[in-house]
Amino acid sequence: MPALQSPELLDALKVVASALREAKIPFALAGGLAAWAHGGPPTEHDIDLMIRDADAESALAVLRDAGLRVEIPPEGWLVKAWSGDLLIDLIYGPKGIVVDDDFLDRCETVSVAAVDMPVISLDDLLVGKLLALTEHNLDFGPPLEWARAIREQVDWDVVAARTAESPFARTFLTMLDELHVVPQGAEPS
Repeated sequence: MPALQSPELLDALKVVASALREAKIPFALAGGLAAWAHGGPPTEHDIDLMIRDADAESALAVLRDAGLRVEIPPEGWLVKAWSGDLLIDLIYGPKGIVVDDDFLDRCETVSVAAVDMPVISLDDLLVGKLLALTEHNLDFGPPLEWARAIREQVDWDVVAARTAESPFARTFLTMLDELHVVPQGAEPS
């Protein structure tokens, strides 16, 4: 049973998930809430959802119609919505992952706060997080917390292979090995 999660985050997630589902826009829960849904620690941050690039404009229109404030930021790989002060990132171009029908089919349906929804696989979650690490964004905290909580559910060899080009990911995986977080027999480097 996952640890308690912020009721405000879960309420906002239910509104967004319901609006997208009703509009038949496929999505998958990602980020800290996805880690939590798989048994990881609770998160206090935002809501991350993966959507197809082709659905970004429609998703924003649906969320605007549901009463959320929306924005198209300059980054070019996500759009944003707010439920009050809570940020919802709708990510369509994450590093190392193509959000398409195959990706969405890989997602597991999980009951999140009594609502069944697709949740990103832990391998994909960690690949996306590790490939997003840069010299300007080098926070190992969240993925370390996730790795400790969900380590037996991750195919570390797959994560290592998919993130091999990133020195930051390689460093993280070496740290996991040194801290004995990776299950015995896994080869994360």
